[in-house]
Amino acid sequence: MPYVVTQSCCNDASCVVACPVNCIHPAPGEPGFAEAEMLHVDPATCVDCGACVTACPVGAIVPHTKLRPHELPFLEINASYYRKNPHADRTPLALVPRQRRLLDPAPVRVAVVGAGPAGMYTADELLRHPEASVDVYDRLPTPYGLVRAGVAPDHQDTKRAERLFHAIEEQPGFRYRLGVDVGEDVTLEELLGHYHAVVYAVGASADRSLGIPGEDLPGSLSATELVGWYNGHPDHRHLDVRLDRERVVVVGNGNVALDVARVLTSDPARLAATDIADHALDALAASRVREVVVLGRRGPAQAAFTLPELVGLAALRDVNVVVEAAAEDLEGDDPRLPVLAEMARRPVDPALRTIVLRFNAAPVEILGTGRVTVLQVARTELVPDEHGVLRARLTDQVELLEAGMVLRSVGYRGVPVRDLPHDPGTGTVRNTGGRVRPGVYVAGWAKRGPTGFIGSNKTCAQETVGRLLDDLDAGLIDRGPRDPHRLEAELRRRGVPVVDLAGWRAVDEEERRRGAADGRPRRKIVDIAELEQLAALGRRAGRYAGGSTR
Repeated sequence: MPYVVTQSCCNDASCVVACPVNCIHPAPGEPGFAEAEMLHVDPATCVDCGACVTACPVGAIVPHTKLRPHELPFLEINASYYRKNPHADRTPLALVPRQRRLLDPAPVRVAVVGAGPAGMYTADELLRHPEASVDVYDRLPTPYGLVRAGVAPDHQDTKRAERLFHAIEEQPGFRYRLGVDVGEDVTLEELLGHYHAVVYAVGASADRSLGIPGEDLPGSLSATELVGWYNGHPDHRHLDVRLDRERVVVVGNGNVALDVARVLTSDPARLAATDIADHALDALAASRVREVVVLGRRGPAQAAFTLPELVGLAALRDVNVVVEAAAEDLEGDDPRLPVLAEMARRPVDPALRTIVLRFNAAPVEILGTGRVTVLQVARTELVPDEHGVLRARLTDQVELLEAGMVLRSVGYRGVPVRDLPHDPGTGTVRNTGGRVRPGVYVAGWAKRGPTGFIGSNKTCAQETVGRLLDDLDAGLIDRGPRDPHRLEAELRRRGVPVVDLAGWRAVDEEERRRGAADGRPRRKIVDIAELEQLAALGRRAGRYAGGSTR
């Protein structure tokens, strides 16, 4: 009875280490791991021990006998990986211990800036060393970054990563300093006066623009903004979302684009069982949108969405998925093509909302008076560049698509971080393996660019922490005493509403309490003032002591 990795795989790789027979690949350090959409269990060598199930933070691994109907394709996806990648080396990874690195046992105080996955994995990696204590800062009064505000509400399995972060919070030496805007409320120089090292894990907060006329019209938004809106991100709760027309167009066809299309066409009753923000649920319940067109500049084989995300879309039965592509473009070795071809053969039920996957199409201009009403779209053709890479070239075949909203979903980009060197070419902080300079480090998207998945941040954090430990052992960081408590007192004196772990737990409990009353996982609180008030009450009540400081 082999176990199977399914759609919600986060690439954390905890399962790889837990497996006693090394049958889960690609593993960290192997070719393809950094770009892997998911990990795979080898059905020929799996011994059915279930260790991977316990290790998986998002519940993505199940016995093949317990696969739900929409998960059955993953049985073949796992098996086919090993037909192409035999992985002859089966040295058991679970037997390899992680060794302590630090030579000097003196206390090490580290500030991590950013409480998303990259920051939490960095904290976890540091706290494996008994000398270290970690304070995690974030601009918002709530942690978890894109897991809380980026993962689609109907992907509750993926949101189980919060359980892992909860366990990290419990470790001795862990503290939160949420609600603190590093760069505004406190400078890097001040942090270095109270910590031995600072690690920035601030993500990539900007969206790439389309660069076409009309992009600034009302109703032209980034998909990232919309995701924040329906996930209850405080910055986007008042977003002007236009759902009063029958069609929305999403430009770009990555996983975020499919998430947005799926949420906009979902039955509000199904979304009501998730943690979607109340304001978004109300708006979607009154939505007039019947069709979401997802545009991709190139063909199906060059699409940006992953196979697991596409399989999840194909499993939907309460929405039409129309594939607009030539039959010959749906043939080939790409494992996504048979899934697309099967969807292309499905009949369309006019009673259902529709997602249209349109390939070889690109936006030319957004039109409208006072708001978006039309998107001009051109057909494209693929031509090789001087390096033989297929590029999309606009043709003179143009059509006008009526639309009430246009969402761009063509990638993220990092913005300059105050006090850190910026690489405008990559949109990242200039670094070498995570080291900016001794004492200052970077992890996550700010380090490597907006690539990978939730669990990709684990190996990224391991590399960065390795550089930090190297510098400590080499004597490149002053190991003199540091007292972060003095900085917290100074921040409160300045009027910064610092939220600690007790404050966050008070918010978390209240959101879950409100959700439980309606049969939901939680009802997110989106007002900053209310979040700060709840956190302050939790802190004063001493409701949770948190991890003890080393």
